[in-house]
Amino acid sequence: MAERVTHVEPHIKESNYIRDLVFGFGDGVNTSLGIVAGVGGAIISADVVILAALIGMFTGAKAMAVQNYLAVKSQREILESEIKREEHEIETVPELEREEVEDIYREKGFEGEELNRVVSKITSNKDVWLKTMLTEELGLNLEILGNPLKGALVMFGSFLLGGILPILPYFAVKAGLMSPIAAIVIAIVISVASSFIVGALKGRMAKKSWIKGGIEMAGLGTGIALVGYGIGAELAKAGIVSVPPAGG
Repeated sequence: MAERVTHVEPHIKESNYIRDLVFGFGDGVNTSLGIVAGVGGAIISADVVILAALIGMFTGAKAMAVQNYLAVKSQREILESEIKREEHEIETVPELEREEVEDIYREKGFEGEELNRVVSKITSNKDVWLKTMLTEELGLNLEILGNPLKGALVMFGSFLLGGILPILPYFAVKAGLMSPIAAIVIAIVISVASSFIVGALKGRMAKKSWIKGGIEMAGLGTGIALVGYGIGAELAKAGIVSVPPAGG
């Protein structure tokens, strides 16, 4: 007898943590790049560039983590209130809730005895009944809610990981291994390459063109660098900022 072959489709399951990792890393890269290009464009010493970028990196990471924590926490609180409401209705008005299940599956094409079997099967288990009402009636996806604290930590760590990349060349400037202009160029190249990878991953997650996603994200990073550098250079040229010369 031939062995049965199980068919498994390669679905990508959405994960809040993957989203937090990708967005945190991308935001960290672009935030630090904007600071490095802007402060570096004003021909400021490497010490000042590093200090400004590190401050921006840590404050940005903290802000993103806090915002992410509050957003996920609020989402969980809303879901928990909906769960309690549905549990109360199943306990107090089961017939009305059963009719709602019937309406849901009737719209899916079930009818007659087949509809009765499906509804009876679902309503015979309160956990299945509750999950059906939450997903089918309210459109809540119970599988993708994350832990607020874990999501915040992932966002914080990934932001720092991305944020440190544009700063690294300035440590070489401080050590006398390269010029400030070379450091800006290398920071932009590193950041644009990282942004392309992040954009490509976002594209793959969304089942869209990874090349298009990478180019869009890399273009955003390039635009941030140019704007930052231009602002810094113009401020220095106008004499609005007065700082020690670059070089260490």
